Amino acid sequence: MKELIDSYWLYFLLGQYPHGPLGGLALTLLLAGSAMLLAAPLGLLVGVARISPWAALRVPVTALVWVVRGTPLLMVVFWAYFFLPVLTGHKSSQLATMLAALVLFDAAYLAEIVRAGLQGLPRGQLQAARALGLTWLQALRLVLLPQALRQMLPSLVNQFVTTIKHTSLGTIIGLSELSFVANQINIQVLVKPVEVYASLAASYFLLCFGLSRLAGLLERRPGLRATAPAPTS
Repeated sequence: MKELIDSYWLYFLLGQYPHGPLGGLALTLLLAGSAMLLAAPLGLLVGVARISPWAALRVPVTALVWVVRGTPLLMVVFWAYFFLPVLTGHKSSQLATMLAALVLFDAAYLAEIVRAGLQGLPRGQLQAARALGLTWLQALRLVLLPQALRQMLPSLVNQFVTTIKHTSLGTIIGLSELSFVANQINIQVLVKPVEVYASLAASYFLLCFGLSRLAGLLERRPGLRATAPAPTS
């Protein structure tokens, strides 16, 4: 194991960089982080549209979320990488294909997190804001979202953990993320598959477990706790 780590640790972390494209653990984190950042505003808008009072907006958005959540990510990656170039005549890179698929999926799941967070608030919050003369959008922006976002933090971190694990599907299209690099190392070494894939599993576990623990610590911080509503007389 020590010999394996000494020989391939840099390739495992960075891929062929700086003599080639970035890969390995660095690309996995970059891909997952970029997908979450790009999907966050889209997920927020879709989640708000899911509970809007306007059916013309709510119904099609709800159908879109159901379709995306009901489709395997693997199928989307295959279609985007192998089928779309036949229709458009333009082939996207592995990184662009995987990023687009992750953004689409993350946006759909983040939308459900936003919807659940907003609907989990007491109904009196919206009614009180409307009684003060605020419009629905103003009540959402000034009263509901600031409270709901605090409660959504653990779910957001869990979604990031899920996205990190989903990046491993990039292996099927040749994207040099962490799992692909581990496969390449195994092909070169040949006689140590247990050590190679044990290192891969340990890397995913430590990364995801660490993020989950961080979410728990943040959730317990007083400044991030949702304020309990005051009892009414």
